Amino acid sequence: MAHLSREELRRYARHLAIPSFGAKGQERLKQASVLVIGAGGLGSPLLLYLAAAGIGKIGIVDYDKVESSNLQRQVLYTEEDIGLYKSEAAAKRLGLLNPLIEVQAYVQPFTSDNALKLVADYDIVADGTDNFPSRYLINDACLLAGKPNVYGSIYRFEGQLSVFNLLQEDGKRSPNYRDLYPTPPPPELVPNCAEGGVIGVLPGIIGSLQANEVIKIASGVGEPMAGQLFIFDATTLFARKIRIRSREDYEVTALIDYEQFCNPAKAHSVPEISVNELHQWMQEKKDFQLIDVRQAHEHAIDNIGGQLIPLKELSTSYVDSPLPTVFYCRSGKRSERAVRELQEQGYQNLYNLKGGLLEWAKEIDENLVV
Repeated sequence: MAHLSREELRRYARHLAIPSFGAKGQERLKQASVLVIGAGGLGSPLLLYLAAAGIGKIGIVDYDKVESSNLQRQVLYTEEDIGLYKSEAAAKRLGLLNPLIEVQAYVQPFTSDNALKLVADYDIVADGTDNFPSRYLINDACLLAGKPNVYGSIYRFEGQLSVFNLLQEDGKRSPNYRDLYPTPPPPELVPNCAEGGVIGVLPGIIGSLQANEVIKIASGVGEPMAGQLFIFDATTLFARKIRIRSREDYEVTALIDYEQFCNPAKAHSVPEISVNELHQWMQEKKDFQLIDVRQAHEHAIDNIGGQLIPLKELSTSYVDSPLPTVFYCRSGKRSERAVRELQEQGYQNLYNLKGGLLEWAKEIDENLVV
């Protein structure tokens, strides 16, 4: 057991004063290591409370950069962090909060190629991502590596929480994400936070609950949310738990292509145009249509011209044209869906702007606000 220094005894005095927690619980936290995947809305409170609590080693996996639109909910960052990599900015902040712990930043995506290597170095994994491919990948990596997975998700006003794959007293593992969601829903039915929105305090609530679950697992104090799904409604403060049962009709033996698993339609790619090609079209004054499929408030912040037709209105508002038509959104995902849906209706000569406005800001106009 790792003994506590005099400085640690002072810092964690309120933990030590809890009879059922005490020095033994705090020493277990000091020995523990946690890999947090995603340093955004959920990751912000999760990381802050894990660092403050004295988790000995924290890994942060995230390759996104801080944007102004993040600050509405990602309280780990300030205006000064805009443009910095989240994992590095988060690691710096945690170091200032608690210099007695070790923090490692991984500025890279979490993929099938590196997942098992990253997970292997930590005792507990916490999922702070916001998309189905990442959730299935994290789940499967934890199954193969034998690591518990503290899961959280948020959407608009609803949050969910659970602990997957936790080793039980009988030697078996608790249910996992595939027991809850055997197959992913169609992508068009589950928009991400950028499309559907999220109330700013919700990730603070769910992320803090994730930190609580991690601390319970690491310290051995309390009953983790294994085998149960906690569902929270921020509009009513109504919360409920549902039981998750293990299924026996599947086996995870290796990591797969999770983008393909969650979106089989992507096997049939849609025509794309790069931001450089589109920029050249504009400079040459080529005849073409340009359509923004984002929401009106996004278009009002900044855009590259063209007609605004939000994705949900496209089926009733789009008028066919003999001209090439380029669709764009923030990242290229919604516009790809737009092209695919219109192709299925028989429309031709349609193009998706590859990488969306994020790529445009990177390659063409760094002053574009996205």
